[in-house]
Amino acid sequence: MKKVFLITIMFVATISGYAQEWQTDFSKVKEIASQQQKPIILVFQGSDWCAPCIKLDREVWSTDSFKKYASEHYVMLQANFPRKKKNALSEAQTAANAKLAETYNKKGIFPLVVVLDAKGNVLGKTSYKKTTPEAYIKELNAFVK
Repeated sequence: MKKVFLITIMFVATISGYAQEWQTDFSKVKEIASQQQKPIILVFQGSDWCAPCIKLDREVWSTDSFKKYASEHYVMLQANFPRKKKNALSEAQTAANAKLAETYNKKGIFPLVVVLDAKGNVLGKTSYKKTTPEAYIKELNAFVK
C-alpha cells in the first residue's frame, strides 16, 4: 500500500512539474509577465468547434515538451470562444475575451496565436501549422528576439 501511494505521489509530482497554467485574466497575465520578465502567448481558440484549434492543442499545447518549455519561458493566456451551450463561459469571461478579440483579433481568425510583451504590445502572430512542438517553440521565440 505504501508503494502504491509513493508511486502515485511521484507521478503527480512529475506531471505537475510540467503543468501549464492557462490564464484567462489579461491584467493578471501582464502583471505575471512583468514580474517574471516573460513574453505572453495569447491564444484565440474555439475549443469545441474549431478543428485546427483542437489539432494545435493536441499537437503542441498538450505535449510534455511544450508544457515544460512554456512553464519556464512564457505566460500563457487563453481566449476561448466555445459555441456549445454546455461549454459556455461566464458572462464576464465572454466579455473579457471579446475585448481581447477587439484589440488583437479583429479579423476573427481561429486559431490565432499572438506573442506579446509584458505591456501587451504585439511581437508577432501565427496560427496552426502541422509541425513539431520544438519547431513551434522556435517560431514563437523568433518573435521575442
